[in-house]
Amino acid sequence: MGARTKSRKRALDILFESEQRGINAVTLLEERVAVPVTQAPVNDYTQTLVRGVVDHWGVINEAIATYSRDWPMDRMPAVDRALLRVAVWELVFGPEDVPESAAIAEAVGLARELSTDESPRFVNGLLGRIAEVKTTLV
Repeated sequence: MGARTKSRKRALDILFESEQRGINAVTLLEERVAVPVTQAPVNDYTQTLVRGVVDHWGVINEAIATYSRDWPMDRMPAVDRALLRVAVWELVFGPEDVPESAAIAEAVGLARELSTDESPRFVNGLLGRIAEVKTTLV
């Protein structure tokens, strides 16, 4: 597993946990940085992802809700919401050296690994559409 893949998974974990616990993701991130719960410290790209998602929370959620084709966010599995937020941030606001195809493929892989049987196809279609319209979102 590559470094950015691990970073995305760790960011997804933090976003998922923060939603489940009802706390701000940056607050949880700062706790994990100060007192790690794993052997590996929280790396810089994970921090960038979590902070980026929180900084652009409204735009990200609006894009997901708008382009999810009659699938309300509150009906999506929580893990899908977290991985979609990470992927949308990378697609719309992330570093230019992350190809769209890589961000989408990573999100689909995480959906395949962590979510329902239907999630990979849903995630792929939704992120493909957001990639097409991303310039209108900023």
